[in-house]
Order: sequence, then structure tokens, then C-alpha cells
Amino acid sequence: LLSPLQKWALLALSACSSLCCLCCVLGLLVAIGLTLGNQGRVLLAPCAVTSIALAPVSRECPFDPTRVYVSPSWAGDGM
Repeated sequence: LLSPLQKWALLALSACSSLCCLCCVLGLLVAIGLTLGNQGRVLLAPCAVTSIALAPVSRECPFDPTRVYVSPSWAGDGM
């Protein structure tokens, strides 16, 4: 059984955890809303048309939107 002090500590930690979770969910919803609202154009804004070929190595483009990420075949082997 939990002592009264442990119950209050558990309640306080639970409340803090719930508040942090709520903040994360709200932030994610805002990010998704902004992305859908501008149809993802802001994600590609740093990538100039001239630098698309250099996208993977350019500092101007934070990611390569044309790359297909595939895990190596050996990663799926159950050893």
C-alpha cells in the first residue's frame, strides 16, 4: 500500500506528465495544421530551384524530398 505522501507524489507526477503530454500533442497539431494549411510549401522554401540537384549536400535544403529511405536488407534478418 502507498503512504499518503507517496499518493500525493504520484498524483503530482501524473499531473506534470499529463500537462507535458498535452503540450506535445498541441504542438504537433499546430505543426500539422500549418503544414496542411500551406500545402507543405514552407518545408521546401529553403530549397531553391537551382539547388534541387544539390539538395542532399546543400546546407540550404534541410532534407532531400526526392529520396526514398529504405532500410538495408540485413536489418530485417532475425538473428
